[in-house]
Amino acid sequence: MGEFRRLDESVAHQGHVWKVVTAEFEAPDGQRFTRDIVRSPGAVGVVPVVFDAEGNPSVVLVSQYRPPYEEVVLEIPAGMRDIAGEDTAAVARRELAEEAGLAAGRLEQLVAQYPSPGMTDSVLTIFLATDCTAVPTDRQGVEEDFMEIVHLPLADAVEMILDGRIRDSKTISGLLLTERRLRLADGP
Repeated sequence: MGEFRRLDESVAHQGHVWKVVTAEFEAPDGQRFTRDIVRSPGAVGVVPVVFDAEGNPSVVLVSQYRPPYEEVVLEIPAGMRDIAGEDTAAVARRELAEEAGLAAGRLEQLVAQYPSPGMTDSVLTIFLATDCTAVPTDRQGVEEDFMEIVHLPLADAVEMILDGRIRDSKTISGLLLTERRLRLADGP
């Protein structure tokens, strides 16, 4: 069996960060087809974890208005890789400081995932941030000006996933992977 091949693509729209292209492909059987694709530099998300005096983990989330859904969404701090050549870990550190006012003493990659493979070539890299210290925020844009920082026990945040109050996919992935990572670190 042959392979799929991209034959051509043309830009339908060029935005500030993303561009939309119409791409032509050839299937293994020679059949040609077109798809609209959002080309993206990718994004990062960060799960900041802090521990109380008893060693119980809490997470720092942000609650902000998201225009596509026309609602306030509870999510992990995150942002686009909108500075050319900036390393994903550097983007994560920048976004964590900008949105949550935290600097990570330790930053560990949890996953690099495809958030919507039928629509975009974006790769979303999610990090776990620990040993966090407070730094000034540097909010960017109207939505962030009104953003709220929310501290929750990790167990409560996971429960919010299970009952549907947290619906953002990067937040779901990040929180569940963090819970698993911490559980495995503690042993059986």
